[in-house]
Amino acid sequence: MTSQDAERPEAVGTSRRSKLTPEREQEFFDAVLDQLRSCGYDAVTMEGIATSTRCSKSTLYRQWKTKPQFVAAALRSNRRVRFTDIDTGSLAEDLRQAAAAGEGMGKDTGLLQALGHAVMEDPELKGALREALVEPEIAALRAILARGVARGEVPAGHPALEYVPAQLFGMLRMRPVLEGEQADAAYLVRFVEAVVLPALGLP
Repeated sequence: MTSQDAERPEAVGTSRRSKLTPEREQEFFDAVLDQLRSCGYDAVTMEGIATSTRCSKSTLYRQWKTKPQFVAAALRSNRRVRFTDIDTGSLAEDLRQAAAAGEGMGKDTGLLQALGHAVMEDPELKGALREALVEPEIAALRAILARGVARGEVPAGHPALEYVPAQLFGMLRMRPVLEGEQADAAYLVRFVEAVVLPALGLP
């Protein structure tokens, strides 16, 4: 039995899931994400979320049977894509705009760090993290690159194309570790202009 199982009220298994309004459900999810960022995964508890949102622990367990399920649902609720509407007609300018928009992913980087080892141990958490924070952004960025290829700005077989997402997302995550500062919009745009555009042969 895990600590999460021990914490869960026994009656929850036979309780019927009650109906929550979307607003109330999002309030729970926001509380989970806030606690993840500020305290880390291990410090998040159903009891703590119940206290902060003024509800009973059994209410949470009726909706989400375990803490990993609850956190996974909160991550999925946080799903958003920042790069979808970027289409200036120029790949170089699209990448500059994507870099500037990437500054808003700092909170997502915090979530990645907060989940830490828990993601490696729980496949559901890992899948939810990728679904919420990683795959949508990579797909949108690859669409930007594909449009550049279709316009003839970069050859389809250019070897640097596949590494652009790793470069941008890697810089977002690693600058706080290496330099103790967030990768803000100005920094990311400079990085794109100094590294990504030259690698693609773009001005």
